[in-house]
Amino acid sequence: MDKKRLKTYRDRLLEERASLLGVVGRNEDYGREADTEATQDPADKASNSYTKELLFSQSTNDRIILTQIEEALERMEDEEYGVCLNCGQEIQPKRLDAVPWTRYCITCQDLQERGLLDEE
Repeated sequence: MDKKRLKTYRDRLLEERASLLGVVGRNEDYGREADTEATQDPADKASNSYTKELLFSQSTNDRIILTQIEEALERMEDEEYGVCLNCGQEIQPKRLDAVPWTRYCITCQDLQERGLLDEE
């Protein structure tokens, strides 16, 4: 992969990482605020509980993507970025454009989503 394209992916990964770090921090703050609100109304308690659960779910997904972004940045440092971790084939540029933190080519990603990929 040429250095210009690699720099473009690195910049996108760093930008996405910064954005997700902000979102995760805000979600944690909102979750703490919901904990400290002293409401006696059962409807308010249910609403707060739902909000906390939703924020927790979003935060979990964001943390997974953050981990994948960190791994992608490490693969860049190791000069292994853009190569499928399963089959070793080059990942298509269109796939990297869509999901720059991807670990797998489209074929192996399909296998992974169906639970057929033997991950270590």
